[in-house]
Amino acid sequence: MLIDKYKPQAQLRDLCHWTMLPRSLYYYKPTGGVKGIRPSSHTPKQDGTLVPNEVVVEDIKAILSGDFVCYGYHKVTMELRQMDYIINPKKVYRLMDQNNLLLGKVIKTQGKRTWVKHRKIKATKPLEYLCLDIKYVWIEGEKRFYYLLTVLDVYTRKVMAWILQRSIKQMDVIRLLRKLDLEHSLKGVNVRNDNGSQFIAHKVRFFLRSSEANQEFTHIATPEENAYIEAYHSIIEREVIQRFELSSYYEAILTITAYNDFYNNRRLHGGIGYKTPQKMWVDYFAGKANTVNFDNQIENEKEIVLNSFEKNVQFIGG
Repeated sequence: MLIDKYKPQAQLRDLCHWTMLPRSLYYYKPTGGVKGIRPSSHTPKQDGTLVPNEVVVEDIKAILSGDFVCYGYHKVTMELRQMDYIINPKKVYRLMDQNNLLLGKVIKTQGKRTWVKHRKIKATKPLEYLCLDIKYVWIEGEKRFYYLLTVLDVYTRKVMAWILQRSIKQMDVIRLLRKLDLEHSLKGVNVRNDNGSQFIAHKVRFFLRSSEANQEFTHIATPEENAYIEAYHSIIEREVIQRFELSSYYEAILTITAYNDFYNNRRLHGGIGYKTPQKMWVDYFAGKANTVNFDNQIENEKEIVLNSFEKNVQFIGG
């Protein structure tokens, strides 16, 4: 540089003046980093809370998890805004690009998935097969969708657990499964679900493996492989969501709670011989208890006969 060449012979101020170069440019040293301010690490919501971008990415994956959802970043932005996020399309594009979620890119998951081998489930007892799925529920009073996650027992058609929330993440699924594991034990239970991002998440799959449950995934665009939970969601759509105009989230919780109580305990189900799911559940375990009692009675009678025989032998042998 010309200034550096003559710097030992003149002052820097004069050299910059003679060459008409501002001293700030002389001292400027490029850092090699990305120009501009650092990207934000959180995203605000309408209520003032700040959500980490990692959570926003999980919500984006949930939006894109539908079998036929093929959204670009503009439509994903509108979906996020309906979830009360204050976010612009540029940020959505950046998050989707960084996480390989843009159109034409494929979501890759860790580890191999176990696909269903038989389209129709033939359950022979309760807690042999559990089906999971997520359904949209429209809350008219809030002009927005909520997510309903339901766990159904195939043999009895009983609703084992459910949650209704603005968004459902992998930890919500784990909490629901942990509750079931504490109440009934998931050891040996077959858990069937689709390929939603909440279900293919590594932490969910690890929890089920650690609980010794067998998780299996339906094939893409084949809801008939999860027909029992799909049937339940169509029932609740027809008998609740289409009949009641829900004014708030609180009313939706009360309504679904009341309906599931009716569904489990009073509604006759044609697929199980016009019984209620709870009656199927009680009858199975009552019959099992009777079988155990009968077996115990047989063993007791055998023991009495053997004891009597031994006494007679001893008496004869004298």
